[in-house]
Amino acid sequence: MGPVLAGVLQLLALTGALALAYVPLGTYMARVYSSDKHWHVEKWIYKVIGANPDTEMRWPAYLRGVLAFSAVGVLFLYLMQRIQGVLPGSLGFSSIDPDQAFNTAVSFVTNTNWQSYYGEQAMGHVVQTAGLAVQNFVSAAVGIAVAVALVRGFARSRTGELGNFWADLVRGVVRVLVPGAFVAAIVLVACGVLQNFSGIHEVGQFTGGSQQWNGGAVASQEAIKELGTNGGGYFNANSAHPFENPTPFTNLFEIFLILVIPFALTRTFGIMVGSVKQGYAILATMATIWIGFTALMMWTEFAHHGPAFDIAGGAYEGKEVRFGVGGSSIFATATTLTSTGAVDSFHSSFTGLGGGITMLGMMLGEIAPGGTGSGLYGMLIMAVIAVFIAGLMVGRTPEYLGKKIGAREIKLAACYILITPALVLVFTAAAMALPTPGHSMTNSGAHGFSEILYAYTSASNNNGSAFAGLNADTQWFNSTLGLCMLLGRFVPMVFVLALAGSLAGQKPVPQTAGTLRTEKPLFTGLLVGAILIITGLTYFPALALGPLAEGLAS
Repeated sequence: MGPVLAGVLQLLALTGALALAYVPLGTYMARVYSSDKHWHVEKWIYKVIGANPDTEMRWPAYLRGVLAFSAVGVLFLYLMQRIQGVLPGSLGFSSIDPDQAFNTAVSFVTNTNWQSYYGEQAMGHVVQTAGLAVQNFVSAAVGIAVAVALVRGFARSRTGELGNFWADLVRGVVRVLVPGAFVAAIVLVACGVLQNFSGIHEVGQFTGGSQQWNGGAVASQEAIKELGTNGGGYFNANSAHPFENPTPFTNLFEIFLILVIPFALTRTFGIMVGSVKQGYAILATMATIWIGFTALMMWTEFAHHGPAFDIAGGAYEGKEVRFGVGGSSIFATATTLTSTGAVDSFHSSFTGLGGGITMLGMMLGEIAPGGTGSGLYGMLIMAVIAVFIAGLMVGRTPEYLGKKIGAREIKLAACYILITPALVLVFTAAAMALPTPGHSMTNSGAHGFSEILYAYTSASNNNGSAFAGLNADTQWFNSTLGLCMLLGRFVPMVFVLALAGSLAGQKPVPQTAGTLRTEKPLFTGLLVGAILIITGLTYFPALALGPLAEGLAS
């Protein structure tokens, strides 16, 4: 079997598995977030945190819950890293420096999971499990909660109430993420992923010395790392490490975990707004972009540019031979079109155009299918923009799901799509203009610029993957990337929840002959076009200086 055929078959198998999980998982999540009953364990949690899950919240109260919970998470994780040296199970590792502790705490709380450290050489068992792994669960649940609040904004009328943040948070963890991660961890352990609390030990004798490895609760963290679109690896090599991702099957299974909740949430959306067809329209938009990017990535990486590539069957530099060019291309596209950031190959070693595709995937706003929750609310914001554009073309007030998109709504949507590009471009320009950040670049020219552009794109979009080759463990990058992660996560949430409150307060608009049918293929095409055009106009100059210049010169 040739490598191209193997890659295509993997893509078909993955698509089939996602299709099988779509209806049951999407329907189940709709029931979870629409239920008025509480499990016993949930009641206990509410009692401990002092929350009343039956109290409805307007958008400012919902936002205060999101920000307060996240702020406590940042502080807790920062302090845990700063006192790691005295914690049990630290494996002898010292406490983390202040700038790196800040960066890591912000990274995991914002669902970014950017890592400027070597996981197996910096974090002990307690920080990994009680700190980082816990944030993998709750940061993903926060994203889903905000998405559900926006969906309720479309579904409800003549009320500003969006549900209860604490109930949505707890249900997301207890009913969705914990059961899913538990099953996934069992599958990964059965396939050879580590799950223990062993200490550091030497492995073999090599020329010039021996190699040291430490164990850990890898499978349980790997499961939620992918299922919650987090991305932070137990080991520095992330999902290219055989202890995290040992076989081609686990590689495909991890890609499945990355994509399954973001795609299934479109059905949850359709059920909650009372029209499954609307969910299918959003799904079709996400799937069109995902399949298109995956096919383009596989084409660029299988393209032969000389005898070495001909013999190898593709661009193998920086890719794990266990997974091949096809598996690595599918993983790279999935992880950059979502807010995952996990890698099974090193994007800096991709072809010039291949590296550009990974960046462009993040620049779309992580919406195809995006992160857990963030992908859905990002796509719904783009749907609002698309119906506004359509309204301008036909000369009538735009409507979406029976709600008018007026001046307030479009201003909020516009602010949402502007904040992330502003962070990416401003901080990239500052890093290139100042003398100190440039010292972290290991490459010059277009590729060196791509390293910087990728880092700020990844942080601002809460992705977390790295282009490799950039020494980001400096005070400048730890501080500025941490700031980008904070602003890129929570400022857009302000606009999302404000939009949800505005929509929930409207009365429904009756459908007429002039209403744009947003469940039809025509709207899907309009939405895909709007996403690509807006992203292209925003980022093309920066891409032209980096990956496009490199790709066209090769």
